[in-house]
Amino acid sequence: MSHCRPSVTKPRLAVEFAGLKLKNPLMPASGTFGYGEEFAPYLDLDQMGAIVTKGLSLNPKAGNPTPRIAETVSGMLNAIGLQNVGVEAFIRDKMPFLEQFDTPVVVNFFGNTQVEYAEVAARLNDVPGVAALEMNISCPNVKHGGIVFGTDPKAAFDVIAKVRKRLDKPLIVKLTPNVTDIRVTAQAAEDAGADVISLINTLTGMAVDVRTRRPRIANVIGGLSGPGIRPVAVRMTHQVVQTVKIPVIGIGGIMRAEDALEFLIVGARAVQVGTANFVDPNAMQTILDGIESFCIEQGIEDINDLIGTLEL
Repeated sequence: MSHCRPSVTKPRLAVEFAGLKLKNPLMPASGTFGYGEEFAPYLDLDQMGAIVTKGLSLNPKAGNPTPRIAETVSGMLNAIGLQNVGVEAFIRDKMPFLEQFDTPVVVNFFGNTQVEYAEVAARLNDVPGVAALEMNISCPNVKHGGIVFGTDPKAAFDVIAKVRKRLDKPLIVKLTPNVTDIRVTAQAAEDAGADVISLINTLTGMAVDVRTRRPRIANVIGGLSGPGIRPVAVRMTHQVVQTVKIPVIGIGGIMRAEDALEFLIVGARAVQVGTANFVDPNAMQTILDGIESFCIEQGIEDINDLIGTLEL
């Protein structure tokens, strides 16, 4: 990193990887940004590095019973249950809005079986305006006793390889942190044909209301996100960057510019902002402004000069 006198007027924030060109390394995390339209009143979507949609399944999904969100110390517990409009309604009703922006659209998707995953990917493959797909492998495989695809490296490899065969667009695979060693899953994802890895998805958690003695969310167990999980996410991102040759996107508890910079310094090429969007719908713009200020103050002319500069 350059330690000379800051003379940067406007740092270059653009990043490029796996054929994707981003104006900056910031994008929302899937499920925290709806289909983009919901945030358009609060945020200039043309200022984002990419837009990431909430997860899509083959058919519409109603999600879990309420309550589905509970605040925790330094974070949030959610069990939305992947509620979504389904792939066909998305292409018909949501994509026209997203296509008007000069920002790459990354569509998150999932399935309950290998066949479903591959089918959703195939349907999205031909949609103009979809820059890349992000595959959520934190889902139970209903055909194999409910084992989560992402917690078994072989199951992860098989489903990713099946999707890869049906997809020409860049494939981002989003990893679950609920494993013994994240590096093993990351390696399986790379071997199966993933172009990019994003991590982490939520940690499994639970909260109880001591007065009613009932779980705070109807599903009992949910996904923990927010600043409380960030050190875990940074550690896992660091480990995966050291393990695979493909680019990595860091996710987990990014609330401020400094948080995003941590992930970039350990080697992530881009980051996703999730829970912060619930706290402040303009959070990503604030974080982006903060990254720019940091680069000016540190004399960094190009954000790429900062990526992967961790000193051990």
